[in-house]
Amino acid sequence: MKKWILGVVGLFVAVTLAGCSSSTVANMTGAKVTKDEYYDAMKKTTTGQATLRNMIVLKALEQQYPNKVSDKKVNSQFNTLKKQYGSSFDTTLEQNGYTESSFKDQIRTTLYSEVALKALKKPTEKQIAAQWKKYQPKITVQHILVKTEDEAKQIISDYQKDPTEKNFEALAKKNSIDTGTKDKGGKLTAFDNTDTSLDSTFKKAAFKLTKAGDITTTPVKTQYGYHVIRVISVGKKGTMKEHKKDLENQLYTTWQSDQTVMNGIITKVLKKENVSIKDNDLKDVLSSYLSTSSSTSTSN
Repeated sequence: MKKWILGVVGLFVAVTLAGCSSSTVANMTGAKVTKDEYYDAMKKTTTGQATLRNMIVLKALEQQYPNKVSDKKVNSQFNTLKKQYGSSFDTTLEQNGYTESSFKDQIRTTLYSEVALKALKKPTEKQIAAQWKKYQPKITVQHILVKTEDEAKQIISDYQKDPTEKNFEALAKKNSIDTGTKDKGGKLTAFDNTDTSLDSTFKKAAFKLTKAGDITTTPVKTQYGYHVIRVISVGKKGTMKEHKKDLENQLYTTWQSDQTVMNGIITKVLKKENVSIKDNDLKDVLSSYLSTSSSTSTSN
């Protein structure tokens, strides 16, 4: 799944482990499975414990930041991913242990976690200054990916004979093995220095290009093959003061992908909620966030 889905949320199970009644979950000839039996079995599994942990985290976030994440926003994120995965979406969900409902819960937790991050961790002037040193404004490029260096060199030569965007698009459609972009003339979504989806070598080469129409005059080798990169547009760097908001957003983007930072945020949220685990068998379910002494555990 996408990078913005945080590691704080694991596997969900489409079941509510509520109450300890003797209600029947499954019936068969001469036997049955009760909620008590099912609960006792589930709590001994990593899946069952993860489900409880995720439920606690989400409820704690909702308590502290009520109405900060709308159903509309969750559904929008969900539908965007569903569209991206197309016909493989249902299979991808199943392979990752999700139903549509549980995946929406994961998206909701991620969005609430971002709200908590911005509420509990503010960028310092020192951090902003450090971010400015490596700041690269958004750049939009197109690229052609081929298997060999000689192919890439030939494309560079063919482009230089007619250095236009139209020619580059034609070369991309004819030669690129990147099926996701070749029919769009090799165009990629705009990115800056916080992007984590692109190869670092690719980004470094792209950021060396300074104006529209510039291309890499030597092939750029990555794990995927050899690239020829052409700039469509480059944002202006300007001054640190002008881009302070951008720099803060970049820091938040970096922190959102840092499991240590995000675990620290969830720890603060849980401590404030004073979570009490009522089942001794599950007393350590929040140990990844809280020490045993930080939460109360009592027998039923």
